[in-house]
Amino acid sequence: MKNLIILGAGTAGTLMANKLTRVLDHNAWSITIIDKDPVHYYQPGFLFIPFGIYQPGDVIRQKKEFLPRSVNFLLDEVTLIEGELNRITLKHGQVLDYDVLVVATGAEVVPEETPGMKGERWYKDIFDFYTFEGSTRLAKKLETWKGGKLVINLCETLIKCPVAPLEFAFLADSYFTEKGMRDQVEISYVTPLSGAFTKPKATKMLSALLEEKKIQVVPDFYLQEVDNDLKMLVSYDQKEVPFDLLVTIPVNKGAEVISNSKLGDEDGLNFVPTDKATLQSKKFSNIFILGDATNVPASKAGSVAHFEGEILLENIVSFIQDRPLEATFDGHANCFIETGHGKAALIDFNYTTEPLPGKFPFAGVGPMGLLKVTRANHLGKLAFRWVYWHMLLTGKTLPVPTHMSMAGKIVEKELTLN
Repeated sequence: MKNLIILGAGTAGTLMANKLTRVLDHNAWSITIIDKDPVHYYQPGFLFIPFGIYQPGDVIRQKKEFLPRSVNFLLDEVTLIEGELNRITLKHGQVLDYDVLVVATGAEVVPEETPGMKGERWYKDIFDFYTFEGSTRLAKKLETWKGGKLVINLCETLIKCPVAPLEFAFLADSYFTEKGMRDQVEISYVTPLSGAFTKPKATKMLSALLEEKKIQVVPDFYLQEVDNDLKMLVSYDQKEVPFDLLVTIPVNKGAEVISNSKLGDEDGLNFVPTDKATLQSKKFSNIFILGDATNVPASKAGSVAHFEGEILLENIVSFIQDRPLEATFDGHANCFIETGHGKAALIDFNYTTEPLPGKFPFAGVGPMGLLKVTRANHLGKLAFRWVYWHMLLTGKTLPVPTHMSMAGKIVEKELTLN
């Protein structure tokens, strides 16, 4: 019996376990998935909790609910990966050998990386919403907050769900407007980027929305520390931004085991060097990586994990059968962007093609519009929670092509000068 081990039972690991159990011979392969936490969180829902759109119970399930019975689920923490020896060590001392290893250890926020972030004002005037605790505590804060300077700050740009900070800003505008106190709240979006987003066409649309909603953008701001006494953000070049309420998107890093095992990238963020096409480890041929654990230049989002999973399934089967890895991931990502007041935008892009306007997912029909703020997009975002629990996690095929399709997209013709 050969052993395939999956590290992490989050979105990526769970969908991969479901896909693999359908194609591997159960008499020849044993599949084990390991995670230290029994609770599965629907992380996109954290965005909605502070504004009362979702309740805490809407985003919580037990991980074992979504795993096939044929998969061994170990509730433990991996402390060491020894790629040369094809084995892992668990926190409670168990040592497991593997023939194929899938690393889906994800990413986590580490506010302690920024001086002053977790000071005396943490969860009093400074909150994150990328964790269950942060989002639920922020919800209670917003219920009674009387207004002032609301600052949304990205500590770095390499984060899970890169559009979520913008969504928070838009939803905050909507939330305070509906409470009749928008004129009492000054919203600032403080980012290391030179604009609202990384893709030019999307940045143009999002910048216009920020301006329309009177949300001030403070670009090129690289946070050095948080001054708790003065309630001030201080950048490396000594720029200062005062706040009454700070909503931070802390530094994101990969799992500590990646660093302990010397599998991480050189920048110390603990993401695993990965072939961006095959999703195979650049160091060990029998290790594959997907989801937020990779260092591929794609968004760290649930849709990306799904598209990667389709590719990885083919390549793991090819590897087991000693065939070339021919399936290639193109960096495909699509993201809903909540814009407030019951509407949202949608972007669809990959490694080489930036977001374009058009219809999605069906050309000419939609029903969702790309780079367009619509009610249908908002409903699509809300419907995704059902899709996540019942289709994405369980490894079912979604009605969206794995590789980005140009069908329905509008490509503007570039003018050339003769």
